[in-house]
Amino acid sequence: MPPLAAQGHGGSGPLTAPRLLRTGTPDRAGLDPDEIGRLVSEVRELTRGPRPWCAGAVVLAGRGPVIAAEAAEGWAVRYASYDPETDAGVELPREWRVPMRTSTPFDLASLTKLFTTVAAVQQLERGTLGIDALVGAYVPEFTAAAAHGITVRQLLTHTSGLRPELPLYDCPDAAARRVALRREEPVTEPGTYVYSDLNMLLLQHVLERLTRRPLDVLVREGITRPLGMADTGFGPRPDAAATEDQRRPWAKADRGMLRGTVHDENAWALGGVAGHAGLFSTARDLAVFCRTLLCGGSYGRARILGPDFVELMLTAPGLGFGIDQPWFMGQLAGGGAAGHTGFTGTSLVLDPVTDTFLVLLANTVHPVRRPADSAPRAAAATRLARAARGR
Repeated sequence: MPPLAAQGHGGSGPLTAPRLLRTGTPDRAGLDPDEIGRLVSEVRELTRGPRPWCAGAVVLAGRGPVIAAEAAEGWAVRYASYDPETDAGVELPREWRVPMRTSTPFDLASLTKLFTTVAAVQQLERGTLGIDALVGAYVPEFTAAAAHGITVRQLLTHTSGLRPELPLYDCPDAAARRVALRREEPVTEPGTYVYSDLNMLLLQHVLERLTRRPLDVLVREGITRPLGMADTGFGPRPDAAATEDQRRPWAKADRGMLRGTVHDENAWALGGVAGHAGLFSTARDLAVFCRTLLCGGSYGRARILGPDFVELMLTAPGLGFGIDQPWFMGQLAGGGAAGHTGFTGTSLVLDPVTDTFLVLLANTVHPVRRPADSAPRAAAATRLARAARGR
């Protein structure tokens, strides 16, 4: 894997702190201005037309310590509800809508998994957590995981064999949710890849038992506070972009139009703090997160991980992060690019080879969830890859 702090584009030497992000231009970032201009224009188009990909979006792209482009388009709140008879959103009067801004917070959905992963890798670095240790050694009451010998590594690589989701939101109370999770058995042989929210829910329990602190505190004290990510945290966030008019039968709960409370039904049932979903953040804060990982775990004078442990996390098959996945990374994939997507329309990609990063936040589920379409994410990442190659 290439060095995580690229010297040619703002990385730091061993004796200097990585430079903080600053607003610049594509030229200052060493990126092709035409390709970056097309990237932004194409994201703006995603919010337009009678059936837009999203109601609104924020895009941020950069290289090294330079933010080369940052733009917002569309609406953070556009619809009052969803009408299933017309299969369309009921639009608010224009004066009641909320415009999207570059500072708008988003429900990150599964991007939360990246923060849970970093919290776990911090414990690996400290020697308090073993990557190949049995989950049952930390939380023996999780009897199914213990019986099947599920390991911490399997949780982090989605190879525990656990099914993608367990309907905890249908359990009558917290006690029933705990029992259901503890008894949940793998549906395939451990060692087989099955992407599952349950992996991060189990990992959350391991971390909380190990540290005796809740996940929101671990994320705040170990990641967001040291990095100055003041706009990142678990909800509620009343100023966030709206998500879904969440009603059955298309959703799994009847909650109405959501704004500022977690969209994921299981995370909601668990009180809004969950290992797989629940965080809210902004594009700027996520750019800091990307820059930190590209600099080997440091940002300015803050250090949240050592370079060896960042490399462990970002080397294929990756821990928590997806590695080289063209379906949303486009042409950035192929050299060790890492990232993740979120169901609400969020994504980030960081590429150690070109020292670039891309954050695309959109409320694609506003006013209702639709079949996933990551082609716009891949197209934006391809524009950034071409912009880096052009220079």
